[in-house]
Amino acid sequence: MTAFKLVVVSAGLSKPSSTRLLADRLTDSTVRQLALEGREVDVTVVELRDLAVEIANNFVTGFPGAGLRAAIEAVTEADALIAVTPIFTASYSGLFKSFFDVIDNDALTGKPVLIAATGGTARHSLALEHAVRPLFSYLRAVVLPTAVYAATDDWGTAGDGLTDGLPRRIDRAAGELAALLAGRGPAAPVLPEQQVVPFAEQLAALRV
Repeated sequence: MTAFKLVVVSAGLSKPSSTRLLADRLTDSTVRQLALEGREVDVTVVELRDLAVEIANNFVTGFPGAGLRAAIEAVTEADALIAVTPIFTASYSGLFKSFFDVIDNDALTGKPVLIAATGGTARHSLALEHAVRPLFSYLRAVVLPTAVYAATDDWGTAGDGLTDGLPRRIDRAAGELAALLAGRGPAAPVLPEQQVVPFAEQLAALRV
């Protein structure tokens, strides 16, 4: 049975970085849960920090360097993607966005993507929903329902049964990705066309 191709994109700038740590935790959980299905995974990690100069040059010249070309090919040929960015000023990093700007708009069509982010405080967690998720939806990827945000205070906590600890969120998101790849169901329910109520009817129902 052919191994799944999983590409992990990490946009952390420091070395080591919490962004790469979160990416590794999500990867490990996904590989572990797919192993329970009897499936193997080939993992390729793309460290955007190492490609920053090539990404910038690509915007000027229109031609990717060898490293960037290999990263683009890996993402294009992947069965699924884990994409993790640090949050700066309530949005994804410029390096993260620039990388996906140089990829063909059709490269991610129908591809499962698990999105995640890191930041200093929990106040920036909604950036995943108002910035990162719309980015991949625009690229027509299948964005998994659970997005994982890790603030500084989340590291080292396992959850107390009352709160949703980071390890639990990681396993839930990775489980969704593993289930989708293993063919056990869609990442999110899709309503049949006949169940969609036209907007005009919804407005009419609100009238008194």
